[in-house]
Amino acid sequence: MGESKKHLILVAGEASGDMHAAHLVKELKHLDPSLAFSGLGGPQMQENGVEIYKDLTRMAVVGFIEVLQHYREIREAFHLILTKACEIMPAAVILVDYPGFNLALARELKKRNIKVIYYISPQVWAWGEKRVYKIQRYVDRMLVLFQFEKDFYTRFGIHVDFVGHPLLDTVQVTQSKEAFLRSHGLQTEKLTVGLLPGSREKEVEHLLPVMLEAADILAGKFPHIQFLILNAPTIKKSLIEKFCRRSPCRPLIIGGETYDGIHACDVCIVASGTATLETAILKKPMVVVYKTSFLTWLLAKCLVKIPDIGLVNVVAGKRIVPECVQFQATGPKIAEELENIFTNEIRIAEMKAEFDKVKSVLGSGGSSRRAAHKIIESVRT
Repeated sequence: MGESKKHLILVAGEASGDMHAAHLVKELKHLDPSLAFSGLGGPQMQENGVEIYKDLTRMAVVGFIEVLQHYREIREAFHLILTKACEIMPAAVILVDYPGFNLALARELKKRNIKVIYYISPQVWAWGEKRVYKIQRYVDRMLVLFQFEKDFYTRFGIHVDFVGHPLLDTVQVTQSKEAFLRSHGLQTEKLTVGLLPGSREKEVEHLLPVMLEAADILAGKFPHIQFLILNAPTIKKSLIEKFCRRSPCRPLIIGGETYDGIHACDVCIVASGTATLETAILKKPMVVVYKTSFLTWLLAKCLVKIPDIGLVNVVAGKRIVPECVQFQATGPKIAEELENIFTNEIRIAEMKAEFDKVKSVLGSGGSSRRAAHKIIESVRT
């Protein structure tokens, strides 16, 4: 193969995509050490040898209005990666989640006869089937995380492989609950509540205030309770501290130890998204919270076709954990839902049993390795 046939471009726009793409690159290098990588992504991809043209994860946004506010930067990144792809003419461009950006990019890449592989499917089953026809036209191969996604795409004649979920490999605990709590000066005998406010700044700005309000209510009602905030690597600690200054519950802010932190909690309040699956894998009861700008919410209500938005509930096919969404995302409502969990041992046991079922749906370990094999197979044919 020529030099371009040894080059793969990857595009990931969020922290979770950056993580999954980094693991994928690691497996691809193991299969073929001569491969070169470049693209749009974040620090984890860069640490694994990907030449990053622009770090999209630092401006990760969610919602229609929020995207418009960053339109100029997003447009510049779009044209940059398209220009690079045309210069390099890689063996393939691997798109990782980030559907608004990546589906538009797929269309332009196909015009230029560049192979497109999509890893981690857009949630077309949630947003209606309109986007599936774009995938049908512009994507050469889909690598999906859930069996129901494979079944969905197969109906439309799309070349699709179910590889399983990479979280089964990445969610690893390195120390006991007691050791973790002691190492951070927390008490092992207290009920520990974890707050996971998200990996995007706008998420944190919308969700952390109501999470803290719920924590303050519970702290006033239950003396033997303590709180910790698990700070995503994409969020500056100073932003978290700004919201915590006036909070009577005095939560401890912890960065870089997400899985050990979740494992050390008894219950969690979690931003809707990948974190709900991570929390479910670690079998921690939770309340899912989602809140965005009013206009974004109205638009989403018109488009979303499924009853639940928490990924753990979507994968389960039913509501197994409570969701406090938009107007229900208030401190009192979140506190009520969380209290209803940690004061009910039967409900906790039922929830954990459902988490086992969710974990089984995610497939088996080695997802990134399977995806890498499919990509190598695809670029060599």
